[in-house]
Amino acid sequence: MPVNLAAPDPASLLSVPGVELGIASAGIKKSGRKDVLVMQLAHDSEVVGVFTQNRFCAAPVTVCKEHLHGEDGIRALVVNTGNANAGTGEDGLRRARETCAAVAENLNIKPQQVLPFSTGVILEPLPHDKIIAALPAAFADLKAANWAAAAEAIMTTDVVAKAASRKVAMNGQDFALTGIAKGSGMIHPNMATMLSFVATDAPVSCEALEAILRYAVNKSFNCITVDGDTSTNDSCILIATGATEAPVIMDDGDPRFPTLRDVVTEVMIQLAQAIVRDGEGATKFMAIRVEGGRDEAECKQIAYAVAKSPLVKTAFFASDPNLGRILAAVGYAGVADLDVDKIKLWLGGVMVAENGGRSPSYQEAEGQRVMAAPEIEVRLHLGRGDAVATVWTCDFSYDYVKINAEYRT
Repeated sequence: MPVNLAAPDPASLLSVPGVELGIASAGIKKSGRKDVLVMQLAHDSEVVGVFTQNRFCAAPVTVCKEHLHGEDGIRALVVNTGNANAGTGEDGLRRARETCAAVAENLNIKPQQVLPFSTGVILEPLPHDKIIAALPAAFADLKAANWAAAAEAIMTTDVVAKAASRKVAMNGQDFALTGIAKGSGMIHPNMATMLSFVATDAPVSCEALEAILRYAVNKSFNCITVDGDTSTNDSCILIATGATEAPVIMDDGDPRFPTLRDVVTEVMIQLAQAIVRDGEGATKFMAIRVEGGRDEAECKQIAYAVAKSPLVKTAFFASDPNLGRILAAVGYAGVADLDVDKIKLWLGGVMVAENGGRSPSYQEAEGQRVMAAPEIEVRLHLGRGDAVATVWTCDFSYDYVKINAEYRT
């Protein structure tokens, strides 16, 4: 079961003026399962996104990038689960575009105003005919309060739906901010997560929204790993409908900019951590905090080496304080001039290593006590600067192998 993670309460998710969501069942992988989501956006909504850096990116990622560079604006999103439409070549692009065209025809907009997203099995043709056939039911279901159902509709191996919501107060005026995400395995993003959609009714220029997204992603979805595999379909979309009247936030010089940026970041961190808590087969949630680095990139590099090590992750699953595995990961992280004699390692509040070896005060029973908890902090100090970074990860259990061995059955 997920680590200290419950399904979101639908009543806690704020409707975002200018966004309506509709869900349908297309039977892509399993009959009767909710597997299609349509989001309709208000006219003149600003939409920005970041996507996977996997060179074998999925067809919908390619189409999304094309449409986001268009001049007509984005009015709708369409999401399917059960099939990734990745590794499908020109035929996959055609099917993604035909799906966009079908959405556009129903909404009386242009196909270029629709963003497509897919998640599921790679290297299989997208059954776009099933998706298109399910669209009327999704359109009939369009409503502003459908965020919880939308979070369920985009799940694949997720056990729990993931959603978060905040009220943003700026200059005495309240705006809504709500987001959903999916992801459980194949999580080691170099931009975002498997799929995430966050929307607000605040009026924001495209340039300011882009700056907010990149800042928030680097503090959230760029700080997680489940298994070290970067998906072909990673997509993170930030929407500002501007449906609540107020002056537009044009750039980071606007005094409202940091307020909105920080709340977006807070929501994305909650969603990112939820993905790790729901990592395939996870029983432990770990924060790997690296301090004292020369820059943030160096700290992240070392944190990721620890966080994605199968030996570290399996030790945490077993609550086995075989903590030399952490030091080994630090050593091979690729920081060539690292002085290991300056490194300090804590497990929770327990000092484990210093001066190049085991701390004289460390007792293995204390390490085992900390590792038995469902949430654990690993803290490293490099002794070479002031930079800090934290990466969140989970353990590897027997169920991780089982889930992935049976993924297509």
